[in-house]
Amino acid sequence: MSDDQDRSTLNEADYMRLLLQHENALRAFARSLLPSWDAVDDVIQDASVIMWQKLGQLEDEAGFLPWGKVIVRFHCYRYLERKKRKGAIFSNELVAILADEAEQINEVEHSRRRQALESCLGKLSAPERELVLAPYLHHGRIKELAELGGTTPNALYKKLGRLRERLRSCVRESLAQSSS
Repeated sequence: MSDDQDRSTLNEADYMRLLLQHENALRAFARSLLPSWDAVDDVIQDASVIMWQKLGQLEDEAGFLPWGKVIVRFHCYRYLERKKRKGAIFSNELVAILADEAEQINEVEHSRRRQALESCLGKLSAPERELVLAPYLHHGRIKELAELGGTTPNALYKKLGRLRERLRSCVRESLAQSSS
C-alpha cells in the first residue's frame, strides 16, 4: 500500500455516502463551468472514478467537498480542452474565473438556493411546472416539445421565459426573506 492509502481511514461505504451527500453540489459546480447537463454527466462520471481511486489522499470526511471540487474542476478543464480542439469554447481564463466564483458558494448557500427553487416550483401549477422542467428532462429539445404541445417553438420559448422569470423573482424574494 502507498502512503496515500495508509493515511485515509475512509472505506467504500464512506465514499459512497459522501459522494451521494455532495453530488448535487459537485454537479452544480460542474454546471457552472460546462455548457450542458450532458457534459456535466460525463465529467461527474469520470471524476467520481478518479475520486474513488484517490480516496486514500482524503484525510477526513470534512475535506470531501473541496477535494471533490478540485478533481471535478480538473475534469471540466480536460473536457473543455477536448471541445476547444473541435471548435470555439470558453477561454481557460474565463473558466478559471467561473470556477473560482462557483467555489465561493458554500454548501449551505447551495442548499438554501435549492430549497428556495423547490418551494417556488411548488407554487407553479402542474402544467407550468412540467413545462419549466421539460427542457432539462428532455435535453432541451424545444422544437419537439412545441410540436407535442401544438404550438410554435417561438411561442414556447416566450412562455418558458415568462415562467423562468417568475421563478427567478420568487427565488430572489425567498432568499431575501430567509436572510432577513
